[in-house]
Amino acid sequence: PELALKEFKAHERLTEFLENQGFRVQRHWLLDTAFRAEFDNTRGAEGPTVAFMCEFDALPEIGHGCGHNLIAECSVAAGIAVMEALKARPDIPAKVLVLGTPAEENCGGKEMLLQKGAFRDVDVALMAHPGRRDALKMGFTASQHLSVKFRGRTAHAAASPWEGLNALDAAVASYMNISVLRQQMKPAWRVHGVMLQAGKYPNLIPEESELKYHIRAPSTEELDVILSKVEACFRGAAEATGCSVDIIRGMKYKHMLHNDTIVSVYQKHGEALGITFEGEDPRAVIGTGASTDAANVSHAVPTAHPVYALRATARNHTREFSRAAGDRDAQEPTLKVARALALTALDFLKDPELLRKAKEEFAFNTTPSS
Repeated sequence: PELALKEFKAHERLTEFLENQGFRVQRHWLLDTAFRAEFDNTRGAEGPTVAFMCEFDALPEIGHGCGHNLIAECSVAAGIAVMEALKARPDIPAKVLVLGTPAEENCGGKEMLLQKGAFRDVDVALMAHPGRRDALKMGFTASQHLSVKFRGRTAHAAASPWEGLNALDAAVASYMNISVLRQQMKPAWRVHGVMLQAGKYPNLIPEESELKYHIRAPSTEELDVILSKVEACFRGAAEATGCSVDIIRGMKYKHMLHNDTIVSVYQKHGEALGITFEGEDPRAVIGTGASTDAANVSHAVPTAHPVYALRATARNHTREFSRAAGDRDAQEPTLKVARALALTALDFLKDPELLRKAKEEFAFNTTPSS
């Protein structure tokens, strides 16, 4: 398993495999470990394009604790299935893409690709994520990554501490400020962070400290509200300790826009294959607190992002889930979902009216309210 933006072995294995299956592959496409694999059945005519998104980055220390190895497998399998179906139907002018989208964890690889125009020619985007439940619409939240650096002035901690400006104190004060803020936070807001640097020697007043935080909220609009409050906590700590502070915003993950037209088609095929989706109303959004850069794609292209259950009780981002994602028992549900995704894609490639409906829904959901 390889970390975000360092997935070189995964990139080579996936691109080689797709090329051998008959896709035209562009390696190191727009990003060092991204790729684009295409099968073109249009024969010069105009036709729709469906993209299956692969993820393949791992988590530090625990490997594929979020099952991105299975996401890659699922999308590749679905892409191959659609390609083979199109080969048998030369009367369907369409393209199928398998897009290698690296660095979902922490870096927002799909947003990087969006900014470079990677989804400009895509009509429908699809992927599925393994977890502990079969669900059509997970409430993936908006998220903002922050890197915070305090700078003070060192001094001898025993002989002349009054001459120092303590960057550790600034870090601790900001942590406490955020802890106090939690009383006024909405239940669905999430603020969590770690301290990366805060001095090395007890007899020196720490000159620098560094923290990393993730801020989450159910919508992009709510995220901006809590983000301003959290950043005020950092600035207040700097003011109180006399330190300076740099707050660096990383990639913003938007909230997921589920396209119900696509979701309903996937539900039909999933249920026909024996998948039982969770909830009295399976198409109701189920809240998770997790975030994904696929949500950014959903604001640019009609998208579906179902989740599916492995035969395990482990939760994502654990060593136990990493073992489950590498177990043979993960294959049957992954390939079943790949089949449902492929059948969903084919419906949109061969039915212009269905595709028009998905696009109209997308336009309605992305039009700013007056």
